[in-house]
Amino acid sequence: MFCFKNARELTCLFAVAVCVLTGHSLANESEFQEEFLKREYSLSKPYRGLGFSSSSFWDLMGNAMVTPDHVRLTPDLQSRQGAVWSRIPLFLQDWELKVHFKIHGVGKKNLNGDGMAVWLTRDRMQDGPAFGNMAQFVGLGILVDTYPNSEPGDKSFPYISVMLGNGTVSYDHDRDGRPSALAGCSALVRNSLYDTFLLVRYSRYKLRVMVDVDGKQEWKPCVDIRGLRLPTGYFLGASSATGDLSDNHDIISMKLYQLTVEKTPEEEAEEQESVLLPRVDDMEQFIVIVEEEGMSGVQLFVTLLFSVLGVGVLAVIGLMFYGRWTEKRRKRFY
Repeated sequence: MFCFKNARELTCLFAVAVCVLTGHSLANESEFQEEFLKREYSLSKPYRGLGFSSSSFWDLMGNAMVTPDHVRLTPDLQSRQGAVWSRIPLFLQDWELKVHFKIHGVGKKNLNGDGMAVWLTRDRMQDGPAFGNMAQFVGLGILVDTYPNSEPGDKSFPYISVMLGNGTVSYDHDRDGRPSALAGCSALVRNSLYDTFLLVRYSRYKLRVMVDVDGKQEWKPCVDIRGLRLPTGYFLGASSATGDLSDNHDIISMKLYQLTVEKTPEEEAEEQESVLLPRVDDMEQFIVIVEEEGMSGVQLFVTLLFSVLGVGVLAVIGLMFYGRWTEKRRKRFY
């Protein structure tokens, strides 16, 4: 039997037990964040009045449609685009977004595409080549790409990447967004036997993206970016697009939580500084060096051939001018 001298010792022991059982350590206690579901920024069943009622917090766009079980952004048909966008801008400094989604198709093996994206952007309801959104967006994009349009290299698809747009950087669809991606990870999110989840957490200017796709009810880290500055007043959304290849892209729920974080006076003062455009403090760490593709054998042969012909033509012209100059010089001596 255990004896405790006072209630304080009992409270401390209880706190340690809670930390052990929940997987948190005392070292991370200062980062504890309490969550509050914000229904005005969340999308879940039943989807009453979605896109049609003035009381709805969300709008539908393109080929998106509502079913009792999900919001289908695009069906398994070619050349479709669809999206769902929040009507209310987000003004929270610290938040967490949990997305329950499903990407699936039949009878095509690896011939599927193109993917979907989750957005927090200045502009809403704008279609385009970036998974159903504009290519030169301003804000944050979490891109779930299921088909490699270029050589995958060291990436395994499906691939989840993070892009930060400031209105001048354009998403390059043909190169799977490689030049503008800050970070990413591979995740088997297509035709999964289990529910697939994506978690995006933004707090203290730190962005974390985690996934749960293998049925273990565990969040696995995907992206961790520090010093990322996002303006407030942007809109949440999710979009998808299909091209020659297609899939069903479904949103089952999007739930946004406000995080209550204890901050120092310095951090609170820093939050008062306005952020005009999205940025990363140390952008150099994310610079992607794009190497030019080498020429093929045929291209090299043709290049050398025309180079030799060019040199030959210049040599003939030079000899002709030299001959005329020599002839005129001789006439002067007669």
